[in-house]
Amino acid sequence: MTRVLTALAALLAAAATTLFLAPAAMAQAERQLNVFIWSEYIDPDLITEFEKTRGVKVRMDYYESNEEMIAKLQLGRQGVYDLIVPSTYFIPTLLNLDLIQPLDHSKLPNIDNLEPKFRDIAEDQGNRHVIPYQWGTSGLAVRSRPGTETPKSWSIIFSDTPDKGNFILFDTARDALGSALKSMGYSYNSVDLKQIEEAGDLLTRTKRHPAFMGFDSGVGGLSKVMGGVAHAAQVYSGEAIKATREDTGLLYIIPEEGCEFWLDVLAIPKGAPNADVAHDFLNYIMEPQVAARLATFNNYATPNRAAMQFIPPEDLENQGMYPPQELLDKMEYMKDLGDGNRLFDETWTIVKSR
Repeated sequence: MTRVLTALAALLAAAATTLFLAPAAMAQAERQLNVFIWSEYIDPDLITEFEKTRGVKVRMDYYESNEEMIAKLQLGRQGVYDLIVPSTYFIPTLLNLDLIQPLDHSKLPNIDNLEPKFRDIAEDQGNRHVIPYQWGTSGLAVRSRPGTETPKSWSIIFSDTPDKGNFILFDTARDALGSALKSMGYSYNSVDLKQIEEAGDLLTRTKRHPAFMGFDSGVGGLSKVMGGVAHAAQVYSGEAIKATREDTGLLYIIPEEGCEFWLDVLAIPKGAPNADVAHDFLNYIMEPQVAARLATFNNYATPNRAAMQFIPPEDLENQGMYPPQELLDKMEYMKDLGDGNRLFDETWTIVKSR
């Protein structure tokens, strides 16, 4: 009986110890980071490295547009994700809807690694709510023609030349109309009704050209150019540059009239369950070698000045990734136009219906 009581006491003691340790063990096991991001937009090896060095489990969900991301946050997903990756022109919307929280800069010492021009963007001065992630341009993927010099101009798309090759336009109002505006010497962010109507008329004429193959996403258009079905398509720089390395007959053109210069950022949603881990990840992404690996993987440019020494020379010399200043001076961020967005939406509806 004594042995039975002793054994019972030992079991109870062990159970008590297990119960005492369980909360700490469970807390460690539940330490995680929930990321909501564009598909194929981060090197999986960086995620694995972060998990191993921080003892964190990273869970990834994906979206294909800023609108989709915001819609899911509004439909009960706020309080689920710890990090999102919006484009700069959606920052005002996120702030107006109270969907993202201020950052604690005391947890982000690597913020000093950023280039000065990315430390004070107009949509979020002083990086109060966002950290720059990657930047790039929206230009043209073009199939080169032997013995013919490819013009570095929007005329590849918007000219009336009868024998120009098949082409594809972005299937979004701001991108398609903005490109038409730039081709005519206007601002990408014009809110001048006459100018936007002119851009709409240009798109309508372009749409009626026999070589027009329709509106598509950057990936969809690029795949058609790579497959030889189309001669040119509107694309994002990183996707196009990656393709040019696989297909030497493919060119990435930044039109001389100018184009969109875009910046994607990282933000922590309001109610993020693991905000401390999110800050740790933000600081990790801003480590120079990590930022360089991210840029090399995505074929986009890094906003991290300290990372430049780790960028491969062939990338630094690639003007599609790091355009010269004379081209950058002609580029514009896409801005949130407030009520001006309505002008683009109405004109786009007319273009698509004709």
